[in-house]
Amino acid sequence: MGAETLTYTLSTTAAVLSAHPKFFFDAGVYRSLRPRGPIDQPEEIAGAALEGLVAQHLRAWIAYAGVKADLSYWRTRSGVEVDFVVYGEGVFTAIEVKNLARVRPADLRSLNAFGTEYPQAQLILLYRGDDRLRMANVWCVPVDQFLRTLFPARGLLLSSDVTGGQPPPASRSPIAS
Repeated sequence: MGAETLTYTLSTTAAVLSAHPKFFFDAGVYRSLRPRGPIDQPEEIAGAALEGLVAQHLRAWIAYAGVKADLSYWRTRSGVEVDFVVYGEGVFTAIEVKNLARVRPADLRSLNAFGTEYPQAQLILLYRGDDRLRMANVWCVPVDQFLRTLFPARGLLLSSDVTGGQPPPASRSPIAS
């Protein structure tokens, strides 16, 4: 009914912890089974469900794409954490999932730390906004767009993104100051 995410441990300098996050196979099952109480915030529940949904899709992409890759996560002793690392033949991508409509510079902290440790990795932040943009080395992609374009015959991002294609101009800024 659930799956465990492995810890990405090919670290050169960071002290990496080995606790494993667990995800239900179905985000809807998670939402219906998760206990709720007076101090539970709906945003926290929705955020964990969104991570579970992304985990489901990434597992399916790895299985159907026929790539030899592992789905793991990365967390240091100082608490810096990346939700997903896809590592294997022809793919090395760190993915952070945020249940937010706007990207704040602080939301990129963990991906930037991962990128410092592993400069060869592709960095993706998935969020609930509408605009695809690039902030330094991080692609910020609406989660619904990412999931709709995640096909076994393609990489994790569309080829125009990886080759430097620019996001369309935004009518409103998805970046929170």
